[in-house]
Amino acid sequence: MVTKQFPAEEKFGLTSQIRRAVVSVSSNLAEGSSRNSGKEQARYTEIAYGSLLEVLNQLILTCDLGYLSMTTLDKLRPKIEEIGNKLNSLKQYQINKSPYNK
Repeated sequence: MVTKQFPAEEKFGLTSQIRRAVVSVSSNLAEGSSRNSGKEQARYTEIAYGSLLEVLNQLILTCDLGYLSMTTLDKLRPKIEEIGNKLNSLKQYQINKSPYNK
């Protein structure tokens, strides 16, 4: 896990925030999957996407602070973008399957 290399004083700061945001991505997808309509599901997917962008923002910040190398960020960014693209595709699918869009 990337946050293990952060300074100890960040344990309850950025480390905690990044970990919570990462968990939030999958948690919102799980919660959204229990919703009945595609529109409701899409809303939770949108929230998951927001959490993913929060993770990216925090990683950029940790890079700026010197806690994370640019090399590591450059390796993570394409993975984050791939997940973001998949979330956007899922959201479109959920919206299109909604009976209100037919």
